[in-house]
Amino acid sequence: MEQSKKRALAAKAAQIRLDILEEVHEAKSGHPGGSLSIADIMTYLYFEEMNIDPADPKWADRDRFVLSKGHTAPALYAVLARRGFFDCAELPRLRKIDSMLQGHPDMKHIPGVDMSTGSLGLGISAACGMALAAKIDGKDYRTYTMVGDGESEEGQVWEACMFAAHYKLDNLCVMLDLNGLQIDGAITDVMNPTPHDKKLEAFGFNVIIADAHDFDSIEAAFAGARACKGKPSAIIFKSVKGKGVSFMENQANWHGAAPNDEQYGQAVADIKASM
Repeated sequence: MEQSKKRALAAKAAQIRLDILEEVHEAKSGHPGGSLSIADIMTYLYFEEMNIDPADPKWADRDRFVLSKGHTAPALYAVLARRGFFDCAELPRLRKIDSMLQGHPDMKHIPGVDMSTGSLGLGISAACGMALAAKIDGKDYRTYTMVGDGESEEGQVWEACMFAAHYKLDNLCVMLDLNGLQIDGAITDVMNPTPHDKKLEAFGFNVIIADAHDFDSIEAAFAGARACKGKPSAIIFKSVKGKGVSFMENQANWHGAAPNDEQYGQAVADIKASM
Protein backbone atom coordinates (compact mmCIF):
# COMPACT_ATOMS: atom_id res chain seq x y z
CA MET A 1 0.00 0.00 0.00
CA GLU A 2 1.28 3.47 -0.87
CA GLN A 3 2.43 5.49 2.12
CA SER A 4 0.13 8.40 1.25
CA LYS A 5 -2.89 6.09 1.24
CA LYS A 6 -1.79 4.49 4.48
CA ARG A 7 -1.41 7.90 6.14
CA ALA A 8 -4.86 8.94 4.95
CA LEU A 9 -6.43 5.78 6.36
CA ALA A 10 -4.57 6.21 9.65
CA ALA A 11 -5.88 9.77 9.93
CA LYS A 12 -9.44 8.57 9.28
CA ALA A 13 -9.06 5.79 11.85
CA ALA A 14 -7.78 8.28 14.44
CA GLN A 15 -10.84 10.46 13.80
CA ILE A 16 -13.08 7.41 14.18
CA ARG A 17 -11.46 6.72 17.57
CA LEU A 18 -12.04 10.32 18.64
CA ASP A 19 -15.68 9.97 17.58
CA ILE A 20 -16.06 6.74 19.55
CA LEU A 21 -14.69 8.38 22.68
CA GLU A 22 -16.93 11.42 22.28
CA GLU A 23 -20.01 9.24 21.74
CA VAL A 24 -19.45 7.13 24.83
CA HIS A 25 -18.36 10.05 27.01
CA GLU A 26 -21.41 12.12 26.10
CA ALA A 27 -23.72 9.15 26.63
CA LYS A 28 -22.01 8.27 29.93
CA SER A 29 -22.41 4.64 28.88
CA GLY A 30 -21.43 2.34 26.05
CA HIS A 31 -18.65 0.02 24.94
CA PRO A 32 -15.37 1.76 24.10
CA GLY A 33 -12.91 -1.16 24.35
CA GLY A 34 -14.22 -3.33 21.53
CA SER A 35 -15.18 -0.29 19.46
CA LEU A 36 -11.59 0.97 19.53
CA SER A 37 -10.19 -2.47 18.66
CA ILE A 38 -12.11 -2.58 15.36
CA ALA A 39 -11.60 1.08 14.34
CA ASP A 40 -8.87 0.37 11.77
CA ILE A 41 -10.77 -2.56 10.24
CA MET A 42 -13.98 -0.56 10.00
CA THR A 43 -12.14 2.37 8.45
CA TYR A 44 -10.67 0.19 5.71
CA LEU A 45 -13.96 -1.65 5.21
CA TYR A 46 -16.04 1.48 4.64
CA PHE A 47 -13.52 3.68 2.87
CA GLU A 48 -11.79 1.08 0.67
CA GLU A 49 -13.37 -2.35 0.63
CA MET A 50 -17.14 -2.19 0.36
CA ASN A 51 -19.17 -1.18 -2.68
CA ILE A 52 -21.66 1.24 -1.12
CA ASP A 53 -23.38 4.55 -1.87
CA PRO A 54 -24.14 6.86 1.08
CA ALA A 55 -26.58 8.77 -1.14
CA ASP A 56 -28.58 5.56 -1.63
CA PRO A 57 -28.29 3.48 1.56
CA LYS A 58 -30.83 0.90 0.34
CA TRP A 59 -29.22 0.41 -3.10
CA ALA A 60 -30.12 -3.17 -4.02
CA ASP A 61 -26.65 -4.10 -5.29
CA ARG A 62 -24.67 -2.66 -2.39
CA ASP A 63 -22.34 -4.75 -0.27
CA ARG A 64 -23.83 -5.54 3.13
CA PHE A 65 -22.31 -5.24 6.59
CA VAL A 66 -23.69 -6.77 9.77
CA LEU A 67 -22.19 -5.83 13.14
CA SER A 68 -22.81 -9.11 14.90
CA LYS A 69 -21.18 -7.80 18.08
CA GLY A 70 -23.74 -5.03 18.13
CA HIS A 71 -22.61 -3.46 21.41
CA THR A 72 -19.68 -1.88 19.52
CA ALA A 73 -22.15 0.34 17.69
CA PRO A 74 -20.10 3.50 18.44
CA ALA A 75 -17.52 2.32 15.88
CA LEU A 76 -20.18 1.60 13.26
CA TYR A 77 -21.93 4.93 13.82
CA ALA A 78 -18.64 6.81 13.52
CA VAL A 79 -17.70 5.26 10.16
CA LEU A 80 -21.22 5.68 8.81
CA ALA A 81 -21.22 9.36 9.72
CA ARG A 82 -17.71 9.99 8.39
CA ARG A 83 -18.60 8.13 5.19
CA GLY A 84 -21.57 10.44 4.66
CA PHE A 85 -24.61 8.35 5.61
CA PHE A 86 -25.74 10.93 8.17
CA ASP A 87 -24.52 14.13 9.84
CA CYS A 88 -21.58 13.78 12.23
CA ALA A 89 -23.45 16.11 14.60
CA GLU A 90 -25.61 13.11 15.49
CA LEU A 91 -22.72 11.22 17.07
CA PRO A 92 -22.65 12.98 20.48
CA ARG A 93 -26.37 12.15 20.80
CA LEU A 94 -25.66 8.42 21.23
CA ARG A 95 -28.15 6.78 23.63
CA LYS A 96 -30.08 10.01 24.19
CA ILE A 97 -33.81 9.48 24.57
CA ASP A 98 -34.68 11.31 21.33
CA SER A 99 -31.69 10.12 19.27
CA MET A 100 -31.78 7.69 16.35
CA LEU A 101 -28.46 6.30 17.60
CA GLN A 102 -29.47 3.63 20.06
CA GLY A 103 -27.08 1.54 22.13
CA HIS A 104 -27.25 -1.16 19.47
CA PRO A 105 -27.69 -0.75 15.68
CA ASP A 106 -31.24 -0.15 14.44
CA MET A 107 -31.89 -0.74 10.73
CA LYS A 108 -35.28 1.00 10.85
CA HIS A 109 -33.98 4.42 11.81
CA ILE A 110 -30.27 4.66 10.99
CA PRO A 111 -29.17 5.11 7.34
CA GLY A 112 -26.54 2.56 6.37
CA VAL A 113 -27.38 -0.03 9.02
CA ASP A 114 -28.25 -3.28 7.23
CA MET A 115 -29.31 -5.31 10.29
CA SER A 116 -30.49 -4.61 13.82
CA THR A 117 -28.17 -6.48 16.18
CA GLY A 118 -27.41 -6.90 19.84
CA SER A 119 -28.29 -10.48 20.78
CA LEU A 120 -24.95 -12.18 20.23
CA GLY A 121 -24.88 -14.86 17.54
CA LEU A 122 -27.81 -13.46 15.58
CA GLY A 123 -25.79 -11.07 13.43
CA ILE A 124 -23.62 -13.67 11.72
CA SER A 125 -26.76 -15.74 11.15
CA ALA A 126 -28.46 -12.83 9.40
CA ALA A 127 -25.31 -12.22 7.34
CA CYS A 128 -25.43 -15.84 6.15
CA GLY A 129 -29.00 -15.28 5.01
CA MET A 130 -28.01 -12.17 3.08
CA ALA A 131 -25.17 -14.01 1.37
CA LEU A 132 -27.43 -16.91 0.42
CA ALA A 133 -30.05 -14.47 -0.90
CA ALA A 134 -27.41 -12.98 -3.22
CA LYS A 135 -26.63 -16.46 -4.54
CA ILE A 136 -30.30 -17.26 -5.11
CA ASP A 137 -30.93 -13.92 -6.83
CA GLY A 138 -27.81 -14.14 -8.98
CA LYS A 139 -26.36 -10.96 -7.45
CA ASP A 140 -22.65 -10.35 -6.99
CA TYR A 141 -22.73 -8.19 -3.86
CA ARG A 142 -20.69 -9.35 -0.88
CA THR A 143 -21.71 -9.61 2.76
CA TYR A 144 -19.37 -8.82 5.65
CA THR A 145 -19.95 -9.46 9.33
CA MET A 146 -17.95 -8.59 12.45
CA VAL A 147 -18.01 -11.17 15.24
CA GLY A 148 -16.54 -10.76 18.72
CA ASP A 149 -14.22 -13.35 20.18
CA GLY A 150 -16.38 -13.49 23.30
CA GLU A 151 -19.39 -13.78 21.03
CA SER A 152 -17.80 -16.84 19.45
CA GLU A 153 -18.65 -18.72 22.65
CA GLU A 154 -22.27 -18.71 21.42
CA GLY A 155 -23.38 -21.97 19.84
CA GLN A 156 -25.40 -20.12 17.22
CA VAL A 157 -22.19 -18.68 15.78
CA TRP A 158 -21.02 -22.17 14.91
CA GLU A 159 -24.41 -23.19 13.52
CA ALA A 160 -24.13 -20.19 11.20
CA CYS A 161 -20.61 -21.24 10.19
CA MET A 162 -21.88 -24.73 9.37
CA PHE A 163 -24.64 -23.15 7.26
CA ALA A 164 -22.16 -20.89 5.42
CA ALA A 165 -19.88 -23.77 4.50
CA HIS A 166 -22.77 -26.05 3.50
CA TYR A 167 -24.06 -23.49 1.00
CA LYS A 168 -20.54 -22.57 -0.19
CA LEU A 169 -21.06 -18.89 0.58
CA ASP A 170 -17.87 -17.53 -0.98
CA ASN A 171 -19.55 -14.11 -1.03
CA LEU A 172 -19.45 -14.05 2.78
CA CYS A 173 -16.56 -12.62 4.79
CA VAL A 174 -16.64 -13.23 8.53
CA MET A 175 -14.33 -10.97 10.53
CA LEU A 176 -13.40 -12.13 14.03
CA ASP A 177 -12.15 -9.43 16.39
CA LEU A 178 -9.65 -11.42 18.45
CA ASN A 179 -8.69 -9.03 21.25
CA GLY A 180 -8.73 -11.79 23.87
CA LEU A 181 -11.04 -10.05 26.34
CA GLN A 182 -14.75 -9.93 27.09
CA ILE A 183 -16.82 -8.27 29.79
CA ASP A 184 -15.82 -10.73 32.53
CA GLY A 185 -12.14 -11.11 31.63
CA ALA A 186 -9.99 -13.18 29.29
CA ILE A 187 -11.91 -15.31 26.82
CA THR A 188 -9.70 -18.27 27.68
CA ASP A 189 -10.79 -17.99 31.33
CA VAL A 190 -14.51 -17.35 30.79
CA MET A 191 -15.27 -20.04 28.20
CA ASN A 192 -12.27 -20.83 26.01
CA PRO A 193 -13.31 -20.74 22.33
CA THR A 194 -9.79 -21.17 20.91
CA PRO A 195 -8.23 -22.20 18.59
CA HIS A 196 -10.46 -20.25 16.22
CA ASP A 197 -8.37 -20.95 13.13
CA LYS A 198 -8.50 -24.74 13.46
CA LYS A 199 -12.20 -24.72 14.30
CA LEU A 200 -13.11 -22.50 11.36
CA GLU A 201 -11.01 -24.61 9.02
CA ALA A 202 -12.78 -27.73 10.31
CA PHE A 203 -16.11 -26.05 9.61
CA GLY A 204 -15.04 -25.52 5.99
CA PHE A 205 -13.78 -21.94 5.95
CA ASN A 206 -10.90 -20.30 4.13
CA VAL A 207 -9.08 -18.85 7.14
CA ILE A 208 -6.85 -15.77 7.01
CA ILE A 209 -4.99 -14.35 10.00
CA ALA A 210 -4.28 -10.61 10.00
CA ASP A 211 -3.11 -7.71 12.15
CA ALA A 212 -6.13 -5.54 12.97
CA HIS A 213 -3.96 -2.43 13.28
CA ASP A 214 -1.83 -2.69 10.15
CA PHE A 215 -3.40 -1.47 6.92
CA ASP A 216 -1.14 -3.56 4.70
CA SER A 217 -2.25 -6.66 6.58
CA ILE A 218 -5.90 -5.61 6.46
CA GLU A 219 -5.72 -4.96 2.72
CA ALA A 220 -4.08 -8.32 2.01
CA ALA A 221 -6.63 -10.14 4.17
CA PHE A 222 -9.62 -8.71 2.31
CA ALA A 223 -7.96 -9.42 -1.04
CA GLY A 224 -7.45 -13.02 0.02
CA ALA A 225 -11.08 -13.34 1.05
CA ARG A 226 -12.33 -11.94 -2.26
CA ALA A 227 -10.08 -14.28 -4.24
CA CYS A 228 -11.34 -17.44 -2.53
CA LYS A 229 -14.02 -19.35 -4.44
CA GLY A 230 -16.20 -22.23 -3.34
CA LYS A 231 -16.11 -21.63 0.41
CA PRO A 232 -16.72 -18.78 2.88
CA SER A 233 -13.79 -16.82 4.27
CA ALA A 234 -13.01 -15.87 7.85
CA ILE A 235 -10.43 -13.24 8.73
CA ILE A 236 -9.12 -13.60 12.26
CA PHE A 237 -8.01 -10.09 13.16
CA LYS A 238 -5.57 -10.03 16.07
CA SER A 239 -6.38 -6.80 17.85
CA VAL A 240 -5.86 -4.82 21.05
CA LYS A 241 -8.94 -4.01 23.09
CA GLY A 242 -9.03 -0.26 23.70
CA LYS A 243 -6.41 0.34 20.99
CA GLY A 244 -4.98 3.85 20.99
CA VAL A 245 -5.86 4.82 24.55
CA SER A 246 -3.04 4.07 26.99
CA PHE A 247 -5.12 3.20 30.04
CA MET A 248 -7.77 1.26 28.09
CA GLU A 249 -5.50 -1.06 26.12
CA ASN A 250 -5.81 -4.73 27.12
CA GLN A 251 -8.08 -3.87 30.05
CA ALA A 252 -11.32 -5.88 30.30
CA ASN A 253 -12.90 -3.29 32.61
CA TRP A 254 -13.14 -0.92 29.62
CA HIS A 255 -15.38 -3.35 27.77
CA GLY A 256 -18.53 -1.50 28.80
CA ALA A 257 -17.63 1.62 30.80
CA ALA A 258 -17.60 5.30 29.88
CA PRO A 259 -14.67 7.57 30.73
CA ASN A 260 -15.21 10.45 33.12
CA ASP A 261 -14.16 13.96 32.15
CA GLU A 262 -10.55 13.55 33.25
CA GLN A 263 -10.20 10.14 31.59
CA TYR A 264 -11.82 11.46 28.43
CA GLY A 265 -9.30 14.28 28.25
CA GLN A 266 -6.42 11.83 28.60
CA ALA A 267 -7.92 9.47 26.00
CA VAL A 268 -8.33 12.28 23.47
CA ALA A 269 -4.76 13.40 24.13
CA ASP A 270 -3.51 9.85 23.49
CA ILE A 271 -5.28 9.66 20.14
CA LYS A 272 -4.22 13.12 19.04
CA ALA A 273 -0.61 12.34 19.93
CA SER A 274 -0.72 9.49 17.42
CA MET A 275 -2.06 11.64 14.56
